[in-house]
Amino acid sequence: MAEICPVCGLPKELCMCEEIAREQQTVRISTDSRRYGKIVTVVEGIDENDIDMDDLAKKLKSKCAAGGTVKEGRIELQGDHKKKVKEVLEQMGFKTDVR
Repeated sequence: MAEICPVCGLPKELCMCEEIAREQQTVRISTDSRRYGKIVTVVEGIDENDIDMDDLAKKLKSKCAAGGTVKEGRIELQGDHKKKVKEVLEQMGFKTDVR
């Protein structure tokens, strides 16, 4: 028997929870200056309960060819990658706000 999603009640194969969460959230993309003048791209506003942050960070790091981490509910990428991150997140179905 197919496993049922506890949120929407549909079978896991047909579950739409993650896609609905993406459409309802606005993701903020900004840059921050760190130690010794290093630039970091910060992605905030993603609900950790609906989306696997580690998997999303891995995808963004590979698309931007940069290192990064997940800290305190936000993704930090080494370097200024606002344009590339915006393109990737919009292709994935997120609404973005670049600052």
